[in-house]
Amino acid sequence: MNLPKAWVSEVDYGRKLLSSGIAGAYCGEEVYLHGRGLTPLLNRSARQALRPAVVGAFLGLLGGYQALRRRSASRALALSFLGGAIGFGAGLAWDNRGLVASVTSGAMKNIGRTRDQHWLEKHPIDYA
Repeated sequence: MNLPKAWVSEVDYGRKLLSSGIAGAYCGEEVYLHGRGLTPLLNRSARQALRPAVVGAFLGLLGGYQALRRRSASRALALSFLGGAIGFGAGLAWDNRGLVASVTSGAMKNIGRTRDQHWLEKHPIDYA
């Protein structure tokens, strides 16, 4: 099956965008970490996210306990687990917001450069 030439061109452009975004994300990570490892940062973040996880688990258990008259105890425990997972995820996201912002910024800068280069290839500027 032969694909039209325009489709092949667009697929190649999509690949360029993806690879430039990934490269920019790695650059943004390196800028944020300043040569430090990612693992110690994530370990510290996970320890700090335990507090919101406990709060979320308590709120989930409390919500399940309020409705315990109509539901089973396993449902209350499931809600507690769900609240803990949401709290843990929110704690991780909050603690790593600087890293996420740096990675996103690096990726968007590289994608913007690739888009500009693609536009200039399609619309050459003749200064003569």
